[in-house]
Amino acid sequence: MLDFRVKTFLTACQLLNFTETARQLNLTQPAVSTQIRYLEREYGVKLFARDGRNLVLTPQGKLLEQAMRHLANDERRIKNQLKNDDLRTLTFGVTKTIGETALIKILAVYVKRHPGVNIKVTCANTASLLRQLQNGSLDFALVEGNFPRDLYAELPLAKEQFIGVAAKQHVFKTPPKRLEDLFSERLLVREPGSGTRNILERGLEQENFALSNFAHFIQLENMHTIIELVKADCGISFLYKAAVAKDLEQGTLRELDLADFSASHGFSFIWSKKSLFGGEFAQTCQELRDCWLEK
Repeated sequence: MLDFRVKTFLTACQLLNFTETARQLNLTQPAVSTQIRYLEREYGVKLFARDGRNLVLTPQGKLLEQAMRHLANDERRIKNQLKNDDLRTLTFGVTKTIGETALIKILAVYVKRHPGVNIKVTCANTASLLRQLQNGSLDFALVEGNFPRDLYAELPLAKEQFIGVAAKQHVFKTPPKRLEDLFSERLLVREPGSGTRNILERGLEQENFALSNFAHFIQLENMHTIIELVKADCGISFLYKAAVAKDLEQGTLRELDLADFSASHGFSFIWSKKSLFGGEFAQTCQELRDCWLEK
């Protein structure tokens, strides 16, 4: 069992306020300060510092937070396994785009292989999934956005083309050959923090452009809604070709062939490199990958 002072430290890391930490843990503020000082003496370093009125973590504090959070997450998982020794639950996250494309096939095959397993799946954008991995809410995640490779182990699932699309019947003011030909259009785009938006932003940055170059936009958190609005000729969008393969085949959408935009990005399983259960997560992700590849 982790020392109670570790819980106080991790809460203080999250709130960066000793008074709020005390209130959340039903402690006094002096008790929180005493526990933090104990850890500082134990490790021989300062864990927090003042930046004006703000409380901030020192570099050593950040390092200890990362290590202790991994230990706390693993302890929580051990407790759950001890309480439910005869019942396995698979807890992972997927980005919203993957949830609407690849997830169905993966789960359909996996459930047939493991009929006795319970499964909890969280669909959120990449930024949210990374936060949940950090706090231990998820064992692993399947993401399409960018992530810190120094913190997470990776198992690639697939690499998909990222393209611009418009309704088949859409009439452009200028036949689009380059990105700037699209800037008079309304852009349908995902919310900040989504992997899909991040990939588009990076592609635009490479050509010294930004989302703000588009005349109008609609921001949505649901990929299916974006696709339906594009089909209804409410704007253009950039997304994974796999997400609109049927629409392209049926002719309700068309791909935009742009000379200065060509992108592809991978879908990858990721989990914490420092987790005691890393080997188990890797094995599970490999089997889920096999489910995806099964004909």
